Amino acid sequence: MPLHDIGYGFSVEIPVAFDQAVARTREELAKEGFGVLTEIDVKGTFKQKLDVEFRPYVILGACNPPLAHQALAEERDIGLLLPCNFIVYASDQPGRSVVAAIDPVRQLAMTGKTSVKPLAEDVRSRVERVLAGLTS
Repeated sequence: MPLHDIGYGFSVEIPVAFDQAVARTREELAKEGFGVLTEIDVKGTFKQKLDVEFRPYVILGACNPPLAHQALAEERDIGLLLPCNFIVYASDQPGRSVVAAIDPVRQLAMTGKTSVKPLAEDVRSRVERVLAGLTS
């Protein structure tokens, strides 16, 4: 299943329910050296703060420590663009989920520093493998 380019990131739709999609995303991230630093439960937050219903939806802030260290050594303020965000949400079709991630090349291009491009390309390859792993 090919990745869908959403302009500022990539997404895949997979034939698994939301909870399983979150678990599988964490597993695929770990295979590429990423840990999840933050998890934002968008559905729960909207219910608690706004008293509105929303589809199951989480934002996972993923970090690969060696790559983050390399990025911060190159550009101290690049921390504004970290961590790599992945989202997982329930599809409109029951029993299916969407997983998407920011495109690190586009994201880190905001620095204006060409020296971070090789690092961004490495991270992009890892992100693509995470998403591709979800479809196999």
